Amino acid sequence: MFYSITGKIVYIDTQSVAIETGGVAFRCSTTLTTLKRIGEKGSTATLYTYLNVREDALDLFGFADEQELECFKLLIGVSGVGPKAALAILSELTPDKLALCLATGDSKAITRAQGVGPKLAQRVVLELKDKLAKGLELSAVTPEIEAAGIAAAKGCAAEAVSALTMLGYSQSEAAAAVAKLDAALSVEDMIRQALKTLARQV
Repeated sequence: MFYSITGKIVYIDTQSVAIETGGVAFRCSTTLTTLKRIGEKGSTATLYTYLNVREDALDLFGFADEQELECFKLLIGVSGVGPKAALAILSELTPDKLALCLATGDSKAITRAQGVGPKLAQRVVLELKDKLAKGLELSAVTPEIEAAGIAAAKGCAAEAVSALTMLGYSQSEAAAAVAKLDAALSVEDMIRQALKTLARQV
């Protein structure tokens, strides 16, 4: 019904924003990621929207870009993931980071989202991993995602990723760091260089 809304921000809190256009203010539930990007009260913003129709309510959700909206629609298509859980996941993980988690099978990172337990996170990975390329337009990070997936699955790189996860890093963080390294390096050198990369990101 609604594709996007552009107007003045008249209300904002930690979970939603209201945008006034044509004399009507539309309140949209949204993510922390979008709230950080759209500006302050009184500024003009555009939100890409999704209208969730229930028997007792019409809920409007808004996102700063179409990529985040597409992620939201993919997430609510997963069995057991409602709009609230989808917003929580996207508040914790940007679309690019979520794509990396899916590519590397990193359900642990998804459990950082409020209210998302291990079983639900594993279901998200299981159901969305194959839909990643179709559902998310992430051409800018596709090489990194592919490399991370390879790093998590093969030879010395896989051993290095495993060691890094034992040190407390998530599967996606470890795989992304190892994916940038020369495949000819020994496991020890991969771990050493990946730790330097990860330390710089903190």
